Amino acid sequence: MRDRAQELLGLCALVEGQPMAMMALARQLAGAGHRDRALDLAARALALAPGDGEVRALATEVLSDGVPLWHFSIVRDQVRNAAYDAALRRAVFPGCTVLEIGTGSGLLAMMAARAGAGRVVTCEADPAVAAAARATIGRNGFADRITVLTAHSTALDPSEICGPADILVSEIVSNDMVSEGALPAHADAVPRLLKPGGTVIPVRGRMRIALMDDGGSVQPDLTEIDSFDLSPFNRLRRPYREIPVGNASITLRSDAADLFAFDFARGPWHGARTHMLLRSRGGRVRGVVQWIALDLDDETLYENMPAPSASSCWAAIFWPFVEPLATVPGEAVAIAACHEGNRVRLWRELHPKH
Repeated sequence: MRDRAQELLGLCALVEGQPMAMMALARQLAGAGHRDRALDLAARALALAPGDGEVRALATEVLSDGVPLWHFSIVRDQVRNAAYDAALRRAVFPGCTVLEIGTGSGLLAMMAARAGAGRVVTCEADPAVAAAARATIGRNGFADRITVLTAHSTALDPSEICGPADILVSEIVSNDMVSEGALPAHADAVPRLLKPGGTVIPVRGRMRIALMDDGGSVQPDLTEIDSFDLSPFNRLRRPYREIPVGNASITLRSDAADLFAFDFARGPWHGARTHMLLRSRGGRVRGVVQWIALDLDDETLYENMPAPSASSCWAAIFWPFVEPLATVPGEAVAIAACHEGNRVRLWRELHPKH
């Protein structure tokens, strides 16, 4: 296998200047585990033949492989963008150094530079995303102040950002807040890469929940299909569903409650369990809906609470009960949850321990 990989690498010089041959080799290199070289070949082949439809199809297939589609939706969330921009404008001061975890498109790094930061260092573990961000940052005229490092934040050395940063900014929050690794990333970066007392954006985050009825809009479990009972296959289904926060069929059946809260400037965070009672407003309850609330700073809150007119780049998480409940106003429904730092689980307690 190693000999084959070396043979493929040796062909790079032979295909130079031939876009289709470069793409054929790029695909083989990607399959052999040399993604960095495959990405480089694909990008250069595309630059050589920007009008060739087949080259473009092949190149973008290699370049986009493994890149999450949410990169293209989060930047269209204008409420999110405005919240980050406001927090950065308040935090940035002349000559300061900003460290960003998770470059993505480069949008937040450019906001920090536009706000007046003297130096912005941003890290991105995915080489294709990092390369695209460098090109975007260069096109917008910030290449002299923004450095994109292709690395995970845990691999950075303070010397790579000219000493600890003044401000740490990130947007590595998932739909459930924690499954993109926000907690371990901050637990590592804050004491090691940020000056004591430095600014963290966002500074706090909360998982929020409420009882919910979905009006039957969320796809139910499998039952009988074409006269066959497919219900055993449900064991392979995730215990939660992701739903748009603006789904008009969502009806909250209780007040909101904070499930877990995190101060991103003060880690580490160990796993935790919690139990709580949610008081129904009455009516059918099919489960619990979970969403996020971010304090960008002490003045700016971003929350994607489900509502008919709401929109967000983050989805809400619906945890359906095994069977829906018919509740009366004031009826208590016992909920339990746990998180393990990068995963959260939530369920209804049939025999609460309160």
